[in-house]
Amino acid sequence: MNSPLLNRSTQTINSQRMAPPTGRSPLLPILTQDSLRGRDILGIEDLSAQELEIILGVAFLLKQHKFDDTQTLFARGQSLAMLFEKPSLRTRVTFEAGMIQLGGSAINLEGKLGERESVADVARNLDRWLDGIMARVFQHATLLELAQHAKIPIINGLSDLEHPCQALADFLTIKEAKGQFKKLKVAFIGDGNNVANSLALMAAKLGVDFTIACPKGYEPNQELWQKALSFANVTDSSLVITHSPTEAATAADAVYTDTWVSMGQEEESDRRKLEFQKYQVNSALMSHSKPDAIVMHCLPAHRGEEITDEIIDGNQSVVFDQAENRLHVQKALLSLIL
Repeated sequence: MNSPLLNRSTQTINSQRMAPPTGRSPLLPILTQDSLRGRDILGIEDLSAQELEIILGVAFLLKQHKFDDTQTLFARGQSLAMLFEKPSLRTRVTFEAGMIQLGGSAINLEGKLGERESVADVARNLDRWLDGIMARVFQHATLLELAQHAKIPIINGLSDLEHPCQALADFLTIKEAKGQFKKLKVAFIGDGNNVANSLALMAAKLGVDFTIACPKGYEPNQELWQKALSFANVTDSSLVITHSPTEAATAADAVYTDTWVSMGQEEESDRRKLEFQKYQVNSALMSHSKPDAIVMHCLPAHRGEEITDEIIDGNQSVVFDQAENRLHVQKALLSLIL
């Protein structure tokens, strides 16, 4: 009788183990890239197109040489505080694994900031002990307060205003799938939330056309949208808000969606599901996009609501490529700012 265990030695075993490079490591130039050293990463709004390209370039290099142990030099002896007001899978695992792979360590802290002690005092304490703070919070103002009172870099792991780490991973995924940014159209179908805000800003800065289809009253943050429009004028990209999913998806190179009910909006669940029911990404909607369009979702997905199983598990889906790229982007940020 053949046992899977007996045949294990003949199988290919995937390993995450790193090893010294042969010859000079292509990762070494990252050590001398200091243009972002010590910077806060609070939103795409604060990063120039050149800085975005640097981050994406380093992320791609780290991914391409994932098993090169030269990267263990990039955060050696450094520690990152991870502050979570909201639960997390991708953000927590990728930042913690990222710090370990870069030779550092991460400390996980959960709970509402400002209740047991002030946000300012938390920042002042962590500033004395650690080398950086990643915070996943409800209010963007909490990040601003952390940054005001801590000299060490602050990274926005998610706030109600922006989700820069997600947008960076998304555009790395788009670049991998399409090979370029220019002349691409990204269609976002759903709520004009923090993810949509960051995507619009990044699209405008990198010269990508961006259309969001949402119900009335669910448009992106007006102030950030106006800033995105000003960036789009420089790069000659197009930014459009529509209430028609079909219009948004037509001739799109990438179709993106997100949950209709984010954490903290549970009381609005029934109303939101009713108002967004025409905004599902399904085969009928995808028939309007380009034949080689990719499908994107930042996860977690509510299958059967904003997206169907057929689409998220289909050949056009790059959803789990996006999730993987969160690791490489987080590592790039950490390598560049710590």
